[in-house]
Amino acid sequence: MMNRSIAPELHTIEKIDFQTPEKLIFAKDKTLIVNRKVQNETARVDFYFDAGSAKGAPLIASLCAGLIFSGTDKLSSTAIHAKLDGLGAFFDISNSHESAVISFYALRTQMPAILSFFKEVVENAVFPDNEINELIADRKQKHLVNLEKMNFLVQREFQRTLFQNTEYGNLSELADFEKVESQSIREFFKSNYLNGLFKIVVVGDFDETFTNSILSDFQNWSKNEARQLRDTFFYKPENKHIEREKALQTAIRVGKLLFNKTHPDYHQFVILNTILGDYFGSRLMKNIREDKGYTYGIGSYLSEFRHTAFFAIATEVGKDVKDAAIKEIQFELQRLQDELIPEEELGLVRNYLEGQSLKSADGPYSMTDLFLQVDRFGLSMDFYNDFLSELHRVSPEDLREIARKHLHWNSLSIITAG
Repeated sequence: MMNRSIAPELHTIEKIDFQTPEKLIFAKDKTLIVNRKVQNETARVDFYFDAGSAKGAPLIASLCAGLIFSGTDKLSSTAIHAKLDGLGAFFDISNSHESAVISFYALRTQMPAILSFFKEVVENAVFPDNEINELIADRKQKHLVNLEKMNFLVQREFQRTLFQNTEYGNLSELADFEKVESQSIREFFKSNYLNGLFKIVVVGDFDETFTNSILSDFQNWSKNEARQLRDTFFYKPENKHIEREKALQTAIRVGKLLFNKTHPDYHQFVILNTILGDYFGSRLMKNIREDKGYTYGIGSYLSEFRHTAFFAIATEVGKDVKDAAIKEIQFELQRLQDELIPEEELGLVRNYLEGQSLKSADGPYSMTDLFLQVDRFGLSMDFYNDFLSELHRVSPEDLREIARKHLHWNSLSIITAG
């Protein structure tokens, strides 16, 4: 009988067998990515469009994404959604700074019919005025509600500070909702959807006939060259506060422009950031949540873009402890620069990150997502095993040097709202 009083032996994960999907090039630099290693009847197909909010007016980009299935000359929005439901399709539409993605999830046998219907709907979309007006009213109301939320206000100002005078710093304002013209949405759709497809991702046990048919049916949507976004930024640290007398809490963002996966310090910074604030046992959580009781939660993270990234520490605290919380954040950052991380703490984070690496590689859908995360930067799946190697090799001295190099307090912007 198993003795449950004895903990199981721990084994170091030296390497994970990451699977690389097939990658085909069509229409010059456009890609079709296929992972056929799905051992059940489910499937997913993603369409990536050059239609992110940094490509033009962010409100127009957002509204256009929300109106893709708003109607054709023959079908209403209700009829379109009913047909997709009848085919067993779940879909998701996301709009980020750099792209818009439409994803379909369904049984493999239903996917051809779903994509055929999708093609019909998109190529015959008319964007009815009543649907446009209804969505504008809905989004405007949500915007008004969000303007009362300190987290929303601080994140907007943080983004504006980091990316000032660039496409990434453009934000939708309340007045913009009154200026929307339906023709602007239709023109954005034509330029960035009907002519802006740049990547298709297929996950499912499909044969080549299916993938060839996708290319045949959809490559005509990829006529335009992808527009180049800014690849140089001129960040200057700032300290700002947005006063809201009636707010009960103050939202805090501390951070800076940093780097993405292509930078040689990336792996070590991810390890350091985990210790600082990227898991529940992090230093920020232990100090500011558990010890001081200033917040219910605090964390630090990296948000990556094609040519840059930003580092941020985010939390909400009581208005009366705002300055004290910021002081403790500064203390934890300085401690990383002054003291060596104890081997016991580093060992705990090594085990945590090994487990997260295994979890993130669980199954063909996760494997495909891992590939997409590195392929956008021109990297291969070797990136992840390189991370594991660095995780086992890195020393407390290495991490202290990374903290001194990238987390100097005077290099950080401090934005608060409350």
